[in-house]
Amino acid sequence: MKKKTYYITTPIYYPSDRLHIGHAYCTTIADAVARYRRMSGYDVFFLTGSDEHGQKIQRKAAEGNVTPKEYVDGIVASFQQLWLKLGISNDDFIRTTEERHHKVVQAIFQKIYDQGDIYKAAYEGKYCTPCETFWTERQLQDGNCPDCGRGVETVQEESYFFRMSKYQERLLQFIEENPEFIQPVSRRNEMINFIKQGLEDLCVSRTTFDWGIQVPFDSKHVVYVWFDALTNYITAAGYGQDDGKFEKYWPADVHLVGKEIVRFHSIIWPVILMALDLPLPKKVYGHGWLVVEGDKMSKSKGNVIDPVGLIEEFGPDAIRYFLLREITLGNDGNFSREALINRINADLANDLGNLLHRSLNMIGRFSDGNLPPCGELGEFDKQLQDLAKTTVAQYETAMDAMDINQALKLVWTLIGRTNKYIDETAPWALAKEEAKREQLHTVLHHLAAILRVVAILISPFMPHTAPKIWQQLGLGDDFAASLDDAKRFDGLPVGKAVAKPEPIFPRIEEKKEEEAKTSPVAAAKTAVKEKAPEQAAEISIDDFAKVDLRVVKVLAADKVKGADRLLTLTVDLGEEQRTIVSGIAQHYAPEDLVGRHVVMVVNLKAAKIRGIESRGMVLAASCDGKLAVVESSLPPGSKVK
Repeated sequence: MKKKTYYITTPIYYPSDRLHIGHAYCTTIADAVARYRRMSGYDVFFLTGSDEHGQKIQRKAAEGNVTPKEYVDGIVASFQQLWLKLGISNDDFIRTTEERHHKVVQAIFQKIYDQGDIYKAAYEGKYCTPCETFWTERQLQDGNCPDCGRGVETVQEESYFFRMSKYQERLLQFIEENPEFIQPVSRRNEMINFIKQGLEDLCVSRTTFDWGIQVPFDSKHVVYVWFDALTNYITAAGYGQDDGKFEKYWPADVHLVGKEIVRFHSIIWPVILMALDLPLPKKVYGHGWLVVEGDKMSKSKGNVIDPVGLIEEFGPDAIRYFLLREITLGNDGNFSREALINRINADLANDLGNLLHRSLNMIGRFSDGNLPPCGELGEFDKQLQDLAKTTVAQYETAMDAMDINQALKLVWTLIGRTNKYIDETAPWALAKEEAKREQLHTVLHHLAAILRVVAILISPFMPHTAPKIWQQLGLGDDFAASLDDAKRFDGLPVGKAVAKPEPIFPRIEEKKEEEAKTSPVAAAKTAVKEKAPEQAAEISIDDFAKVDLRVVKVLAADKVKGADRLLTLTVDLGEEQRTIVSGIAQHYAPEDLVGRHVVMVVNLKAAKIRGIESRGMVLAASCDGKLAVVESSLPPGSKVK
C-alpha cells in the first residue's frame, strides 16, 4: 500500500547573523510535526534552508571585506550545526545560492514573463533594506517601515513588475472558499483585509545591486529577493527537475512561518503559483513571536537569546519541551530562564524523571529486575489503562490539528495520574505479602507499560529522551516505535531485564542572584566577619548511627488550621507513607513543597501536635527555615549516612 505523503516547510532563514531562540522555536515546531507524521506512517518531506541573496547581505559582506558568498557560507554552517544540536530531522536543506535553485527561478521568471504577467517599468518608491520590502507612501507608519519600524530609502530605478493585481479576485475567492488555508483565523482575517485594500503590482527585479539571480533575458537586473526566496519550496520538491518527486509531494501540506511574513506566503506566493498554474499549498500557518521577559528580542536591547548556549547548559530536549509546552501555537510566547528551569524541575525531573526512576527501582527490588507479567486487573489498573487509551486517541486528534501544546498536556496528565497510581496501589506494601505477589506484578507491569506509551508519545518532541526511556525499560537500543504501537497498551516483553535506573533530567538548583554575583573571595571575607555559630556538644559515631535519616518525597502539604507556622506534610518513604507536622509555613507555601525530595528523621518518637500525629521530622536550617533539599534522582527511602 502506498504511503500517504506529508510536506512541511519552515521559512528559509536569512543569514545576516546567527539564529536566535525564535528561529529555534519555529524549526522545533516543524520538526515535532514531521516526526509525528512519520510515526503515524506518512512519507514525510521536511524542508528548511537559507535565503542568501539581497542588498542587505551584499552590504554586510562589503563591510567585512569579503564576497557575499564567503560571508553567508560561515553563517549558514552555523544554522546547520544548530539544527544538529537541537535534533532537527529535516530531509533537505536548501540554499538559494545553489545551482538547482538558480535554474528554477530563472525558468519561472521566463515563463511568467512570456505569458505577459511580468513587464518593465520605471520605479520610484520607498524600500526597507532589512525587510527587503517595497512600500507605498500610504503604507508607511510615521514615515517608517510598517513591519520593523525602521527607516526606509527612496529608490528610483528601472524594474520588472509582476501583475499581482490581475490575480486579486481569484486569490480572495480561494481564501474565502478554503478557510483552512491561512491559520490561525486572526491571520486569515488580516490577509483578507489587506487584499481588499487592493493589490499593487510587485517589483520583482533590482539594478542597484548584483548579489542575486540574474534575470534570464536582461543581464542588468537581478531577481528581487522575495520572488527568488519563495520559489525555494518548489525547487526542493523537484519542480522542473524531478517530475516524480514533485508530483509526489506538491502541494505542500503546511508552510510554517512567523506571523510577520504570513503576507508574503499567503498573498505573493499563491499569486506566483496561480501564474504558474500550479496548486496552492494546503495551509500557511503563522506562529507568534517569542519574546523575552515580555519584550521583543532586539540586539539594541541586548536580550537576544542564543539557543546554542541553552542547549549546552540544559540539553536539547529540555529546550524543545519548554518551547513546545510553554507556548500555544499561534500566540506569542514568553521566554525566561526562570520559567525554563521551573518546567525542567516540575515536569521533567519531578514528574517524568521521578516516575521512571521509581518504577524501575521497584521492578529491580520486587521483581528481580525483570518486566513482570500482568495478572487480574483491579479498579486502579482498569482506570489507568482506560486513561492511556483515551490519551493516545486525544493526542492523535490534537497533533493532527497541530495543537502541540494540548498534546503535551495530555501526556503529562497521564504521567501525573501514573504517579498517583503508585500512591494508590502502594507496591511496597504489596511486596510484604506473598499472597499479593500477582497484584504487585500487575502494578509493576502497568508502570512499565505506561512508560512505554509515554516514550512513544513524547518522541516527536523529545527525540533524545524517548530512546533513553526505551533502553532503560529493556526494550532495546533502537527506538523505532509507531503511533500504532502506543495504541497497543500491552506491548511489553515479559521477563525482559530492565536497566539500572539513571536520571534523565536531574533537578536544577539555581543560586540566588546575590550569591551568583558574589565571588568566592568576597564570600570568604564576609564569613570571617560573621560570628561563628555556637556548636553543640560532640557525639560519637555510635550516637549518630542511632538517627535514621532517609530521603522522602513530599506528596501533599496543607496548612494546619489555627497555626501560622505549621504545615502537615504527607511524605513517601519508599515503602510507606507518613504524615508529619513541620514548622516551616513562614518559609514555604504548601504548593511549593509538593514533589520536593527532602531529608527526614524517620525514627523520631511520634508526637501529637494540634491533634495531628506526627511521625518524623524533616531537616531544616535554623537560620532561615529552609529545608535540606536533595537530588530528585534519589528515590524515596534512600538512607542518608
